[in-house]
Amino acid sequence: MNQKLFYSLVLIGLGALFFIPFLGGVRLFDWDEINFAECAREMIVLGDYFHVHIDFKPFYEKPPLFFWFQSILMNLFGINEFSARLPNAICGIITLVYLYHIGKKLHGHRFGLLWALAYLGSVLPHLYFRSGIIDPFFNLFIFISLVNVIFASWKRERLGGAMTVPKSEWTYILLGGIVLGLAILTKGPVAYLIVGLVLGTYWLLNRFRWFITPLQFLAFTAAASASSLIWYGLDIYLHGPTLVREFLAYSIRLFSTPDAGHVGFPGYHIIILLIGCFPASIFGIRAFGSLFIERNYQREFRRWMLILFWIVLILFSIVQSKIVHYSSLCYFPLTYFASLTLLQLEERKIQFNNWMRAGLLVVGGIYVAAIAGLPFLARRMDIVKAAADQDAFTQGNLNAKVEWTGWEAFPGIWLLIIITLVLIWYNQREMARASVTLFIGMAVFITLTLWFFIGRIEGISQDAAMRFFERAQGQNVYVKTYGYHSYGPYFYTQKQPVTNPNEYNLDWLLKGRIDKDVLFIRHASEEPTLLDSLPDVRKTGEENGFVFYRRKAK
Repeated sequence: MNQKLFYSLVLIGLGALFFIPFLGGVRLFDWDEINFAECAREMIVLGDYFHVHIDFKPFYEKPPLFFWFQSILMNLFGINEFSARLPNAICGIITLVYLYHIGKKLHGHRFGLLWALAYLGSVLPHLYFRSGIIDPFFNLFIFISLVNVIFASWKRERLGGAMTVPKSEWTYILLGGIVLGLAILTKGPVAYLIVGLVLGTYWLLNRFRWFITPLQFLAFTAAASASSLIWYGLDIYLHGPTLVREFLAYSIRLFSTPDAGHVGFPGYHIIILLIGCFPASIFGIRAFGSLFIERNYQREFRRWMLILFWIVLILFSIVQSKIVHYSSLCYFPLTYFASLTLLQLEERKIQFNNWMRAGLLVVGGIYVAAIAGLPFLARRMDIVKAAADQDAFTQGNLNAKVEWTGWEAFPGIWLLIIITLVLIWYNQREMARASVTLFIGMAVFITLTLWFFIGRIEGISQDAAMRFFERAQGQNVYVKTYGYHSYGPYFYTQKQPVTNPNEYNLDWLLKGRIDKDVLFIRHASEEPTLLDSLPDVRKTGEENGFVFYRRKAK
């Protein structure tokens, strides 16, 4: 068995070991996870895999590719959390193997392995492969597309040699375009915008010298359009411009306003990447400075990754909606930079300096303190409640009966041991041992943290509401949130297609001649709401910040 195949199988095994077990161990989280799973479920319920629906109404914000993946697995394994999250676990395995192969082409076997491990063992990149959100596939498709354009330019300019870029220019161009089309089918034309900005910036910095020909760029665009128009074009042909109009309105809203309350300060994504991509972020920062890189094509790839990183970071810092996963495409260049630093540490080209040491200690210390201290703080909920927002909903959440044993501190202790060993080995110049231990140890830390905490977090934040929805399964009732939005009433009631259009009319549900009972849920508040003043709406209970009502049909 050759080296490439052996380590590919090792990474497949590692990915399967870390990403697949316990995917269904906790409910999907509002909003995105439940939103996307519900789109896939409604495809199955309606038997309509061409259109995207939510609450059995057209949903124009997202194209269908990811929902197709979810619905395929739901048909195989049932409509559940495991099936909703499994596509991203598979994406994680593909990503690890792809990064190893690309890294091996660029800098050799050791670099490829470090890149894959850096992605596996950094917090947010790892977590996203255990989630049910769209971005892992979206980011992977964009990155593969860009890499193929880079390889096409190298083939044209005779960089890298036949071992690095064995295919023809046109093969790379067309393959890159097709994969970009898949990205557009995953999350929309913003994929083309990002790649276009990266290519345009490189062209500008290259003093307007063509790295691929204008004809090749047109062919790249045509290939991306052809693969995405399989769905977009047919929908526009059948139903007119509604899809495009609604999607453009949604995109403009994201750029110009903090959609759905997702606000943040301009440096939001810098903090997210520093803390969220730990420990790769600590080493990645060093690669923004000067490094000794031997070959021209290696220096060019670093240049491309710098452009990709800054384009994504600046673009989504401008966007008014601040959501964690908006900057997640930065994970590819950031883990690449980290791997460059790690390789040069092993080759004694640079030193493990005080900044790296301080970064591991400070950011790692934040994780250790948070994870080790949280279970003990949770047992003094009076302190937590005094420090938290004093509104009735937050205080009600904190009243959730969640058992804390103290063993939940174990992941923090584990991480403290890992960081201590790693710092000792880096100081002793045992670089290879330190790096592998750090990232494998971090992957174990993330897994342990999920095991100990995710169920308890769900218990505090949404368990009462989701159990309310689950109890409505099979009942001939309407279920409606009041004063807030959730996708739980659709997925966790296993809602069936709407037969009475009045169901969408809140005023009818509150005051009209309803044909079946209505179950309402709202956030707790200090002041009474309309639900409390209507004579035929009866409060049925209250739990953990959620208040439940029933209006009986007459």
